[in-house]
Parts: sequence; structure tokens; C-alpha cells
Amino acid sequence: MELSRRDFMKVSGLTAGGLLLPTRLAAAEEARRFPLHKPIGEGHTICPYCSVGCGLLIATDETGHIINSEGDPDHIINRGGLDPKSVSVRQMSISDRRLSKVLYRAPNSDKWEEKTWDWAIAEIAKRVKATRDATFEEKDANGVTVNRTQAIAWLGGAANNSEDCYLAQKFARALGLVWIEHQARI
Repeated sequence: MELSRRDFMKVSGLTAGGLLLPTRLAAAEEARRFPLHKPIGEGHTICPYCSVGCGLLIATDETGHIINSEGDPDHIINRGGLDPKSVSVRQMSISDRRLSKVLYRAPNSDKWEEKTWDWAIAEIAKRVKATRDATFEEKDANGVTVNRTQAIAWLGGAANNSEDCYLAQKFARALGLVWIEHQARI
């Protein structure tokens, strides 16, 4: 039997198509069963536990509850790897032991009282102002203008990004604080 070049190409095309068709159909079936787009929301965040700042991918359902957490493979610090604390970040969000109200214990009291957030924020502001006013120094012992208070300190956290740290630093300096520190340096 003599096979022309044209017939050889036809037979080769049919053979290749016959061999590849089942894998193409299987891939289409798999794509139908497992779509690439998940029916959940996914966001990037930073682990809140230590000062390393590992990147997390947090998956949430339609109501905003965390249903999965995994390492962010594109994050420069951890490249997708996580320690056991980071993996358990979901438990932190669903814990029934998490406080949702402000608890306040008055001086010399043995009982905790529930207070509103408005009360707590106003109370903190009142105490910061009272402490600053009572300890503010305009000039030091040599007569040099210092405009500071040494009775209040500021401690930053590892989960803060650059913008948070910038605003915190501006706020602390505006109050006249001298003792400003960060968790990663302690």
C-alpha cells in the first residue's frame, strides 16, 4: 500500500485527535465539577500573633465568617508557610470566649461591670488628658524648651503596617510622648 504525504497527514491528525480527545473531555468535566473561582471571598491579611508578620489568605463565606486560613504564597516573609498559631486564626474569630463588650473593674472593686464602647473611649481620653496635664513639662531644668510628658508611653505592635505606625508616631509625638517603642525591638 502506498501512502501519500497528504494521506499520512490525515491519518496522523486523526490519530492524535483520537488520543487527545479523552483527556480534553476529562479536563472539561473536571473544570465543570471544580471551578477555579471559589464561591467565597478571599482576602490578604497579616497574622496577629507574633512580630514576624506572616501573610495569610483568609477565606470568608457570604456572611463574612472565616471558613479557611492558609499561608499566602506571594507574601515576602513566609512564602506560604505558617506556624500552628497562624493556622488557628479561624478559631480566634469563632471563639465563644471572645469578649464583645467592655469589661471594667473599678479601683478596689472585686466585680467586673459591663460598659459601652462610648464610655470606655471617653474614659481613656479623659485619663490620658489628666495624666498629660499633670506631668507636662514645657522647659527642662536648664531652661530648654522640651514640651514633653514622661508619664505616658506608646508601644506599637507587629501587625501594624507602615501607615498605622506613621499615624501612631504622629499622634504620640503630638501628645508630647518621649517613650515610644515597638514590640519587635523589645
